[in-house]
Amino acid sequence: MSSPSDTQPAHPRRRRGSPFSFERHDDLLDAVIPGGERDHWPISSVLDLLPGLPNWPLPANDSGRRSRFTRGSSTILEWLASHPGDGWQQRWINSGADISTEWIDTLAAASSPGAAAARDELIMGLGSLLLCRVFFPSYDFLAAYKAKALYTHARRAFRPDLFDRLEARSGELRISPAALRRAELAISKIVLHTGRDVDRLSADDILAFRTWMLRDPDRRKYSPLDTAWQLLSGIAELGDHATLKDAIRHGQRPTAELVDAYQIRCRPVRDMLIRYLDERRPALDYGSFTGLVGTLAGRFWADIEHHHPGIQTLDLPEAAATAWRDRLKTVVGHDGSSRPRKNHHDVLRDVRALYRDLQEWAAGDPASWAEWSFSSPVRKSDIAGQAKAKRKTTAAMHQRIRERLPHLPALIDTAERHKAAMTALHAAASAIRTGEMFVHGGRQYRRIVPKSYTDDTYYRDAAPPLLIEDTTTGEVVDLGQAEHDAFWAWAVVEVLRHTGVRIEEMLEITHLGLVSYRLPDTGEIVPMLQIVPSKSNEERLLLVSPELASVLAVVITRLRRHNDGAVPLTSRYDPTEHLVGPPLPHLFQHTRNGWTWEVPAQTTIYKLLDQTVARAGLTTADGHPLRYRPHDFRRMFATEAAAGGLPVHILARILGHANINTTQAYMAVFDEALVRTYRAFLDRRRAARPEAEYREPTPEEWAEFQAHFHTRKLELGECGRPYGTPCKHEHACIRCPSLRLDPSARPRLVAIIANLRDRVQEAQLNGWLGEVAGLQVSLNEAARKLTSLDRARARGPAGPVDLGVPVIADSPR
Repeated sequence: MSSPSDTQPAHPRRRRGSPFSFERHDDLLDAVIPGGERDHWPISSVLDLLPGLPNWPLPANDSGRRSRFTRGSSTILEWLASHPGDGWQQRWINSGADISTEWIDTLAAASSPGAAAARDELIMGLGSLLLCRVFFPSYDFLAAYKAKALYTHARRAFRPDLFDRLEARSGELRISPAALRRAELAISKIVLHTGRDVDRLSADDILAFRTWMLRDPDRRKYSPLDTAWQLLSGIAELGDHATLKDAIRHGQRPTAELVDAYQIRCRPVRDMLIRYLDERRPALDYGSFTGLVGTLAGRFWADIEHHHPGIQTLDLPEAAATAWRDRLKTVVGHDGSSRPRKNHHDVLRDVRALYRDLQEWAAGDPASWAEWSFSSPVRKSDIAGQAKAKRKTTAAMHQRIRERLPHLPALIDTAERHKAAMTALHAAASAIRTGEMFVHGGRQYRRIVPKSYTDDTYYRDAAPPLLIEDTTTGEVVDLGQAEHDAFWAWAVVEVLRHTGVRIEEMLEITHLGLVSYRLPDTGEIVPMLQIVPSKSNEERLLLVSPELASVLAVVITRLRRHNDGAVPLTSRYDPTEHLVGPPLPHLFQHTRNGWTWEVPAQTTIYKLLDQTVARAGLTTADGHPLRYRPHDFRRMFATEAAAGGLPVHILARILGHANINTTQAYMAVFDEALVRTYRAFLDRRRAARPEAEYREPTPEEWAEFQAHFHTRKLELGECGRPYGTPCKHEHACIRCPSLRLDPSARPRLVAIIANLRDRVQEAQLNGWLGEVAGLQVSLNEAARKLTSLDRARARGPAGPVDLGVPVIADSPR
């Protein structure tokens, strides 16, 4: 083992008047790269660097502190020199010093004069050596070291002009002081770990630090790297990504990469699927394409290989095909439980389309596809139940809307009242100083400050959040977050119910989408809302109602108030297409960390809706919480529009449906709408009849009408023929279907039947065959009436019976 020699080159010359600067910045390259020239300097050359450090004691208050710095640094270097390694960095790692800080106490105990004094010297010396960039600590060591003064000295030692630029950039970006301090702390750690100055950091350095932070949930919760990335943009070379989120998001992945995720072992089948999917890809959006990849490569072929290893062709044996179709009907969970697969018909359809496409392409290009042309393992009868499953899904969709539509007014009212309450409470608390009490809405509150804002130096110059404490219950509420959630929950409910747009379309609404249209006949100007292409890739315009215009005006006013009078320009990440859009003035955006504007994720919208539903106390018939999703508002919009008389083809254009059948499936029309439609039909039919039929009857006509009912009294009941019509059966009532039997006349009917039998026998004995035929018809009709009367009496007593039909609440108009 060799130790550093005093004959090795000395350190570069320092410039006079600068605590830690050199003649040329390029001279530091050997020091900032592990294994460079400084890595092999002798102990004496390293110690000569100490007087140039920013924490080196001044002569006025030295009192022996300089010697303590020197002794601590020398002790550590001599201890490291006793370990193997080519340079200080390898010795630092091989000694185990980079893992924890326990070696400091061990080394201090073995030193003199006292353990406590020796430990202080070692702490001073260790910080000095880190600032000299003799070796480079890991993030684990820096977390265990917990020396905040070290990072302050690092910002003074390593290009302080660059850290000044970071602070200047924070002012341009309107970053809060607390966020700036946390970001500077993270950047200081990266500088100490990598040995590179701020302007030489790369995106990989930031991502490596992020990977380390993700290992600990506590560190992951309060990551300052988003702010650090924004500060470093324009100073360091971070690539083309404007934010850290953009850097860690992957875009649309190649087909081969998507297929390889399912680890298909048969290489020919894998290559064929990639070629087939590449042919299908241009006609599909990315979300539909990834779903098709999952069906063909995952649910089909990967499943075949897993359960039937050794198959190398699409020509599946009948047993394998049957077993696969049976497995497809269920989904097996991680715990071994199984449930029916709802979309197994869609999987069968896609696999059948694969085989049919290959057969068709083989006819046109045999050289490329003929070897894959086989009969499909999915027969036509296998997908015959698709229409039935679709009707079942539509019925479940209608039932879902029928459960939610009657509760929509309560949801709207809850969102409106909570927004107003949080706005008033926020205004009242903002006018109160920290620690003071105030009364609002009959409850007493106290405005408080988090303990971290009084104990942590990184929060002392930052504005604390608006927190209040309910003095009765002790509940602490972050009013800033509460008012924010209440406002955007209200905005989401209002925009969705007034437009019927999809959730991705709502999040893509921009200030530029509000346009005006002049009616050609009247010249009136009406506002229109442009809906950008989403699922159907078809742009459309919606008429803005006065209610919707009021909501959009409130949203725009709020955005302008928080951004110096302008709607911020923000890029939106499309989670379906995996693309980042251009910066646009989105209407649905909010600030994160007090300064970063971003469009909320779909999960955030779900959370806001769930909170509003819980606040309204809406439940299903069995008592479970009623969940609303953005698409529910779309279906409720369609149902209300159809019930209001809007033609279905117009509604399809408003919703952006290419197929009118899709729109009809959305319309969960209530029975009330059917009743109104039938009544309108009756009104139209009555309007077409002669007016004379609807005049007031004369007294003679009324008397005749009343007398008519006396002539309907019969032996066995009443005649049910229409008023004013003659008897078509020449008063052969026993044969007439208009006879309404009276249950009390049953004995008389039995006697008539017995008499008819006797007469039939008499006619047969005398050979009156014509009489026999006529009497037999009457006998059969009488027997049938008796059977019908007995069946009606067996079903229950006469009179009205309560059927127990549930009452459906009126749908909101």
